[in-house]
Amino acid sequence: MRHGKAGIKLNRTGSHRNAMFRNMVTSLFKYERIRTTDVKAKELRRWADHLITLAKRGDLHARRQAMAIIREKQVVHKLFEVAPARFANIAGGYTRVVKVGHRPGDAAPVSIVELVSVEAPKKKAKPKKSKAEAPAAADKKIDAAAAQPASEAVSPPAESAPAAGDEGDAGKAPA
Repeated sequence: MRHGKAGIKLNRTGSHRNAMFRNMVTSLFKYERIRTTDVKAKELRRWADHLITLAKRGDLHARRQAMAIIREKQVVHKLFEVAPARFANIAGGYTRVVKVGHRPGDAAPVSIVELVSVEAPKKKAKPKKSKAEAPAAADKKIDAAAAQPASEAVSPPAESAPAAGDEGDAGKAPA
């Protein structure tokens, strides 16, 4: 029975598997997006989500636990600076796996694993005016147009007649 043995084997020894995922999670936090096979991508989500949870906790013990997994010190510092603010409003689901097709050599299904960029919550749109308010608004526009002085009121353009000495009538017969 395989009870309580989470994770996938990937036909590798335990040390190889751990080294591979440590390298992959380091690259994911360094570049924020990596390309790998579907199965590895799904397992990488578990590693990345765990490390982001540690970064959100932010204490010294969490930082030391992350340093035991992530290979580069600068990546750990970047993670602990950025992650608490970036993922503060969400609990879990910090990564996205997008399937992109098959690898040319062995036709293995390939995915892109990327960190989710959380947008600031959008403000709710103003409520639309009800039908009762719409005619009232139209009346206000009419009242505003009536209140304009006559000099500012829009009048149709007057036809321009040629001046007395213009040569524009040269082609016409005299009247």
